[in-house]
Amino acid sequence: MVGMQFPHLSILLFTAALVSPATLFAQRPQQRLPEGTVAKRDIPYVTKGHDRQKLDLFLPKSADGAKPLPLVIWVHGGAWRAGSKDNCPALRLLEKGYAVASIGYRLTDTAIYPAQLEDCKSAVRWLRSHAKEHGLDPQRFAAWGSSAGGHLVALLGTTGDVKDYDKGENLEVGSEVQAVVDFFGPIDFCQMEAQDSPEFGKMDHDAANSPESLLVGGAIQDNKDKVAKASPLTYITKNDPPVLMVHGDRDPLVPHGQSELLATALKKAGINNELKTVKGGGHGNGFPPEVQDWVDSFLAAQLQKKP
Repeated sequence: MVGMQFPHLSILLFTAALVSPATLFAQRPQQRLPEGTVAKRDIPYVTKGHDRQKLDLFLPKSADGAKPLPLVIWVHGGAWRAGSKDNCPALRLLEKGYAVASIGYRLTDTAIYPAQLEDCKSAVRWLRSHAKEHGLDPQRFAAWGSSAGGHLVALLGTTGDVKDYDKGENLEVGSEVQAVVDFFGPIDFCQMEAQDSPEFGKMDHDAANSPESLLVGGAIQDNKDKVAKASPLTYITKNDPPVLMVHGDRDPLVPHGQSELLATALKKAGINNELKTVKGGGHGNGFPPEVQDWVDSFLAAQLQKKP
């Protein structure tokens, strides 16, 4: 059994510099789905919105409407400037009785933060508003993302009680989630440069054209107020949901210390959380098979109803 692999952000950044994100991901093959899966693709979660404001929803064969299903929402990575809702690694959870949604969001070539968080929240609200129609349990939503997606799901977890980012439709329901799985997401952009280790590779996070700077609309060290608004640390309260973090200790793009910051802050607030460190792991590569077990155990503990 091979280990889990996630798109290597350095490769995405290099490739995205040569071709547009639309070209980069347009030809991705569709994944093989478990037999009997109901796939509902390219659902707009914003009426007449941007082409990125769409989601895919997958329902397992066992979905018969009698028992509302827990839902895992996948948020892709790609430095907020590339990536796709296609090739969702959470689809394997269909065989474990979960519904799965994979959401798109506007990238930094179209809009700066907080557009990305607003889109994620709009998608969550759409799913919650349409939960009964699709046999979903609106009280059992988890968000899982990697890299830039890890940053966004961490924000979903800590801003569930913050209404400033709920914009647009389906405002009669909330955008909170009941569990978060954050794979190597950036947490405090202004500390990334200091945490970088030249031993593993180094990128200039403080540069005006870094992914983090492009997200907030200017060099991060010159825009610390905007960086604070984009940090999950800003919004942590005792009411936040449980969080599982997974991070390689040799990550060359998002320092392992970023997850340590989040784990420390969550612990201080009394939030159930766990940081799983992948020894020798990079930026989504070199992850052993047991990472799947970590995710499965966490989701089962948080989302599966007890008899």
